[in-house]
Amino acid sequence: MTVHELQSVLVWCLILNYALLILWFAVFVLAHDWIYRMHTRWFKLSPEAFDAANYLGMAIYKIGVILFVLIPFIALWIMYR
Repeated sequence: MTVHELQSVLVWCLILNYALLILWFAVFVLAHDWIYRMHTRWFKLSPEAFDAANYLGMAIYKIGVILFVLIPFIALWIMYR
């Protein structure tokens, strides 16, 4: 695999991961009550705990994408431009 191919893979990973993150946020905002009711069947959660868990999950996911996809892409781009 060449550096160019690796950069292409990282760009697509970045696009797909951010699309998933945007979808997660959109579903969370638009279908909040339905998702909350579905999860409270399994777990005893207050609305505040449910919101906090989702925002924490989104934050951890976003940090993971930045650390493991965006930073390597930027490093390769700087080294091989």
